[in-house]
Amino acid sequence: MHLQNIVFTVLFLAALSLFTYNLLRIRTYLMIGRKDNRFSGAGRRLLKVLGIGIGQSKILRDPAAGLMHAVIFWGFMVLITAVLEAFIQGFYSSFSLAMLGKVSAVFFVSQDIFGTLVVLAVFYALYRRLIVKPKRLQGDGSTNSDAVFILMLILGVMITMFGVNAMKPIVHPENAVFYKAHFIASQITPLFSGSVILLFNIFWWCHIIIILTFMNYLPYSKHFHIVTSLPNVYLSKLGPQTLDTEEINFENENVFLGAGDIEQLTWKEMFDGYACTECGRCTSVCPANLTGKPLSPRKIIMDIRERVTEKAPLVAGKKEIPAEIGRRKLVSEYYITDEELWACTSCMACVQECPVNIEHVNSIVDMRRFLVQSESRFPAELLTVFGNMENNGAPWAFPQSDRLKWTEGLDFSVPVASGKQEFDVLYWVGCSGSFDARYQNVSRSVAGLLNKAGVNYAVLGTEEKCNGDSARRLGNEFLAQTMIKENVETMKKYKFSKILVSCPHCLQTIGNEYKEFGGDYEVVHHSEFINNLISENKIEIDESKKIDKKITYHDSCYLGRYNDIYEEPRDLLKEINNGELTEMKHSKDRGLCCGAGGGRMWMEEKIGKKVNIERTEEALSVEPDIISTACPFCMTMLTDGVKEKGRSEEVKVKDLAELVLESSK
Repeated sequence: MHLQNIVFTVLFLAALSLFTYNLLRIRTYLMIGRKDNRFSGAGRRLLKVLGIGIGQSKILRDPAAGLMHAVIFWGFMVLITAVLEAFIQGFYSSFSLAMLGKVSAVFFVSQDIFGTLVVLAVFYALYRRLIVKPKRLQGDGSTNSDAVFILMLILGVMITMFGVNAMKPIVHPENAVFYKAHFIASQITPLFSGSVILLFNIFWWCHIIIILTFMNYLPYSKHFHIVTSLPNVYLSKLGPQTLDTEEINFENENVFLGAGDIEQLTWKEMFDGYACTECGRCTSVCPANLTGKPLSPRKIIMDIRERVTEKAPLVAGKKEIPAEIGRRKLVSEYYITDEELWACTSCMACVQECPVNIEHVNSIVDMRRFLVQSESRFPAELLTVFGNMENNGAPWAFPQSDRLKWTEGLDFSVPVASGKQEFDVLYWVGCSGSFDARYQNVSRSVAGLLNKAGVNYAVLGTEEKCNGDSARRLGNEFLAQTMIKENVETMKKYKFSKILVSCPHCLQTIGNEYKEFGGDYEVVHHSEFINNLISENKIEIDESKKIDKKITYHDSCYLGRYNDIYEEPRDLLKEINNGELTEMKHSKDRGLCCGAGGGRMWMEEKIGKKVNIERTEEALSVEPDIISTACPFCMTMLTDGVKEKGRSEEVKVKDLAELVLESSK
C-alpha cells in the first residue's frame, strides 16, 4: 500500500466516523420526542420515494426552479459513479471504471453530460439567489451564505471531477481508448502539459477533500436536507392527511396536552425541521401569509429546528438546562407566537407544495393544543364556540331539537334513523346543513335528489352532533374526542352501508379520523354520490332545464387537497351546464383557501386582508354568473365576499346539489 493510500484511508475513516457520530447525535435529539409509528406500509412508502423523491414530481411543480433542483439531484445520482471511482482509487490506486471495457463508456459519457448540466444549474441557482432574489428564498444572512457555500462546494466537486477526467488519458494511457468517452473533459486535455501527474493528484485530492468536507459540513448546515429529504418522504403520511393524536385517557394526569416545547412534539415533527430545504414554497402558497398575516409555514419548521438545536443536546445529555434556555419555550415570543398559530386555516397548501413532504399542519395543531388545553390561551370568540359545542352539540347556540327544522316545508318526508333502524345510506346533514339558513337549502336539495332517486336513506336528526372537526383543528382535543365518541356510539345503534355528507370537513373527520375511535365507515361526499346516481340513470338531467351560464368552481381544501376529489364536481357541472366552465387562476390542487378551515370560520380576521376577499376577488376576475361550491364553509365565505364586493345581484354562489336539482327531471 502506497503512502497516498494510507493517508486516504485514515482521512476517509476519520470523516466517516465524524459523519456517523453526527447522525447518531441527531438521532438522540429526535428520541426525546413523542412516539410516532411511520414504518408500516413499506411498499407504498417506497413508491412515494420513487415518485416524489427520485422522480422529483413535487419539485417540478415550479418548472424553472424545479428543473434546476432536479438537474442537480439527478446529476448527483448519476455522478455517484465518479465519486465511487475516486474513493476506490483511494484504496487501490490502479482502479478504473475502464476495467469494465465498453460498458465504461456509458458511465463516462453520463458523467460529462450530467456534470455539465449540474454546473449550469449551479450557476442558475447562484443567479436566482444573488441577483433575482425571489421573495420565498429570502431568509437571514446565514441562510443565504449557507446556501451559497453549499453551491460553491457542489461547483468544486464538478470542477475537480472534470479536472481528473481530463487528465486520465495522459496519466493512464493504457485506457485512453475508453477515456475518449469523456467527450467534454477530453476537449480540455490538450491544455495540460508538464507535471500532469502532479496536477492529476491535486485535482483528485481536492475532489476527495471537498466531498468529505461537504459530507461533514451538512449536519451543521441548514442544508442537511440533502441527507434527510428522501428519508422524510419515506416517513411521510400514507393516504389522506390526518392529525397525529392518541385517544385521551381523561383519568391519566400525564396525558398529552399539546406541544409547548420540543419534548411534546413527535420525533417526526422534529425530523421535519432537519428535512426542510428552506425553499419557501410552503409560505408562498399560504393564504394567511398571502393576505398579510404573521404566519410563515417555513418559519414554523425552521423555528422547530432552531429550538431542537438549542435545547435537545441538554435534554438528551440529561444536563441541567440554564434558566435562559428553559424560559425560551417553542411556543413563546422567542420562537413561535400565538398569532402565527391562530392564523392557520389548515388548508394543507403548504404540505401539498413541500417537495420533501413536511407536515406543517400537524405541528401547528399540536401547538394549538398546548395553547388551549395547557394554557387556556385562545381568541376570545372561541370561548363561545367551545361552549356551544359542549352544551348544544354544534358551534351555534341552536338547541338540538332544531336539527330537523331544515325539513319543514318539503313536499316529502325525510326518514329519521330512529324510525327505521336499518337502511342503506345515512345522510349526515352536519351543523351547517341543519342550522345555517343559507345551507339548509343545500340539505333540502340533497334530500330531494335522494328522494327522486329512490335511495333508502335516513338522517340522525336530533341524535346528530358536530363531527368534532373544528374543535380538533382549534386544539381542543378533549372536546373533539368527546363528540367523536358520542357520535360513534350513536351510529352503532343503526345498520347502514355508507355515510353521505355534504360537508368536506365531515368527510375528512368521519371518513378518515373516526377510525381511531372505532368508527370505520365508508363516507362519500355528495359530489361523488350524485355523480353515481346520474351515471346509474337514477337521476336524469332535463335538457330544457340545463343551465346556460358562465360558472367557475371553487375547490374546497378539505375535498381536494385532503381527499383528492377534484374531477367529480367538475363532471357534475359539465353534465348540467350548457354554458362555460371557467377555471380560476388557482384551482384544483393549487386552489386558494376560502379562509374558513382550521376553525377560522369562528374567528374574526383582524390582521391584513381577509382571505375570503382575496379568493372572492379571484373568482370575480373571471366574470362568472355563478360561483359553485361543494362545502358549507366555502359557501358562507364566498357569499359574504360577493356581498362585500357589491356583486350579489349579478353573481350567485350555489352548491352543486342545488344546481343538479334545478336541472333534473
